[in-house]
Amino acid sequence: MPILSSEYLFTIRVTVDELHDVGSVPLGTRHLDMLGAGTFEGPKLKGVVLPGGIDQKIFRADGAMKPNVGMVLKTDDDALIYMHYTGVRYGTQDVMDRIANGETVAPSEYYLRNTPYFETSSEKYDWLNRIVSVGVGRRMPDHAAYDVFHIL
Repeated sequence: MPILSSEYLFTIRVTVDELHDVGSVPLGTRHLDMLGAGTFEGPKLKGVVLPGGIDQKIFRADGAMKPNVGMVLKTDDDALIYMHYTGVRYGTQDVMDRIANGETVAPSEYYLRNTPYFETSSEKYDWLNRIVSVGVGRRMPDHAAYDVFHIL
């Protein structure tokens, strides 16, 4: 069996500026987080997260939360990259309540993973169009952060 290998791409931090609680819908409970500004930095690319992204979260009946995020990254050399991902955040009800209440919860107390994909017209960053990546996340009171890895 092949061994799964990865290479660190960057760490991203993004704020949540506004939350809309849509309420109970057929798939679960829907929240829409309007994302604000942020940053990303790694060995091959760095820059800012442009305000205006959205996380269309669904809280499932099994207690897990499924993000559905889209945002635009602007590199320090002015390339635009669309990043979108889905994933899973899961912890005990107590942990999920603490996160929802804005507490700092150690990432070891819950599972937060996502699968970012990228789209860009930049020749320099064109390689991002053809990779699979995984983000290992943590939710802080004033921002979300992910360490993103290219799966080789």
